[in-house]
Amino acid sequence: MSDAILSLRGLHKSFGATAIIRGVDLELRRNERHAIIGPNGAGKSTLFHLISGNLVPTTGEIVLEQRQIGGMSPQQINHLGLSRSFQITNIFPRLSVFENLRLAVMRARGLQYTFWKWIDNDRQIKEQTERLLEKVRLQTRAHTIAGEMAYSEQRSLEIAMTIASDPKVILLDEPMAGMSNEETAYTAALIREVTRDRALLIVEHDMEVVFSLSDRISVLVYGQVIATGSPEEIRNNAKVKEAYLGEEITA
Repeated sequence: MSDAILSLRGLHKSFGATAIIRGVDLELRRNERHAIIGPNGAGKSTLFHLISGNLVPTTGEIVLEQRQIGGMSPQQINHLGLSRSFQITNIFPRLSVFENLRLAVMRARGLQYTFWKWIDNDRQIKEQTERLLEKVRLQTRAHTIAGEMAYSEQRSLEIAMTIASDPKVILLDEPMAGMSNEETAYTAALIREVTRDRALLIVEHDMEVVFSLSDRISVLVYGQVIATGSPEEIRNNAKVKEAYLGEEITA
């Protein structure tokens, strides 16, 4: 019996006559960190949009814990245990860090339309928000306006918002984009911590992060997976070197 928590089977996505995803088969195992790499235009973001419900597959299946989710809304998919962060930081820049994260906690509980005055007195929501702040090391920034923080701190906040619903599967789309080496190291350590006992599917261009963080790696080229394997197997795969990584892989 497969230990996959998420399976893509014969997945296709076309826009008119243009095929972007062309028959992807991929399995994300329980509690594994699985990276998807590939050149620009390979279809990585489209694949994430399909999995998270922002796009509907043309054909094929997306199965989360034996349930077909292809074509479901992002909200339905999130309630089933899958949460996603985006390439572009997706926070409310004029709200405080605490308020951003509290909104994520409220949304996970189906309370996003509750009046603020009442929610101020909800001890459970307050305590859960504080635990998440501590988990991503932002407790000292709780009252800082989110848009005034450093970019890496904003990404940490977004990661906290992503795990507010306690998902079983997390999708992270280029979480290290635009970061310095120091910020990248900090964020990679944070991702390791918050994905413990969860399955992670990550798109990332920083090969050092990919090879150090991932249990397995899939290589997407022109909408097709050309190889899946351990970091060592991918590093030594001649087809991958030719199509994407080049002859010299230093990661």
